[in-house]
Amino acid sequence: MNLFIIISFLFFTLLVAFLTWLFTRKQDMSSKNGYFLAGRNLSFPLIAGSLLLTNLSTEQMVGLNGSAFTDGFAVMVWEVGAVIALLAMALFFLPRFLKSGVTTVPEYLSIRFGKTSEFITNIIMLSAYALILLPIILYTGAVGLIGILDLQTLLGIQDYGTVLVIVVIAVGVIGSLYALTGGLRTVAVSDTLNGIGLLTGGFLITFFAFKMLGDGSFLEGIRNLGELVPEKMNSIGSPETSVPFSTVFSGVMLLNFFYWTTNQQIIQRTFGASSLAEGQKGVLLTGGLKLLGPLYLVLPGIIAFALFAGRGIKADHAYGMLVNEVPPTPLAGFFAAAMWGAIL
Repeated sequence: MNLFIIISFLFFTLLVAFLTWLFTRKQDMSSKNGYFLAGRNLSFPLIAGSLLLTNLSTEQMVGLNGSAFTDGFAVMVWEVGAVIALLAMALFFLPRFLKSGVTTVPEYLSIRFGKTSEFITNIIMLSAYALILLPIILYTGAVGLIGILDLQTLLGIQDYGTVLVIVVIAVGVIGSLYALTGGLRTVAVSDTLNGIGLLTGGFLITFFAFKMLGDGSFLEGIRNLGELVPEKMNSIGSPETSVPFSTVFSGVMLLNFFYWTTNQQIIQRTFGASSLAEGQKGVLLTGGLKLLGPLYLVLPGIIAFALFAGRGIKADHAYGMLVNEVPPTPLAGFFAAAMWGAIL
């Protein structure tokens, strides 16, 4: 366990908490619009930052890099394919949502199709969040933090399963308190601050990983990657991968459209826009940033395969090991703090 990693983790976590409190201490959370929609006063940088970090939780950082560890560059389709759905959200869906003045997607469906549609959609969404999404985020978040912070050594517990349960419970309790007491503006501000940290850290992880692969040379690392694992650099998925090419314009596209145009967890941020123009700029900026996603959500997983495959590690553990071993020590703690914010 490296003390500097823990210190940098705590410093950045407390810094984000303080800045979030400073920027949101005067917000009104006594009304529905104030609490759930940030008073409908969000600017496009906050919308883009919150959209991106809500998407960039640990099921992306750990899970997508883990998929790249196994399937290679083909999994980039989840990132670049999202841009089409985001364009549809900005140009077609968002104007209709904001014009209706709704707080949630089920509320919009109630206006269009009646209360029964609202009730059924509420049940489906809440069940999916509780039974599918949250367990994945809690598991991948715990796996990432254990790997980066070396929590088995820190806690003095060698059984991995026990440490996993402890971290999952801690993240769940703290995350619940954070969500319940903050309101949307608090979430949007902290998301943006953590998003800056996560993007910066993500690119730096890739940079230092290439340097390690090239024995200190970034350019040599790029050349070595193509020579060591050429089979991982194919962006067209085969039938054996998790995203065969035949699914790109069918299932993958359908899931992206649901996720970026009707998924309440994501698009609630756009409902808090101060105007349609601000909301559209926020969504389009998110699309631009998603095009950069493969650089920090796919490449590190492939580099981890080139570096660590001989150690027999699991795919989901690859990214945490990469962050723990590749960057300078303070950066690992800083990145773990940003990842902690993404989990929340």
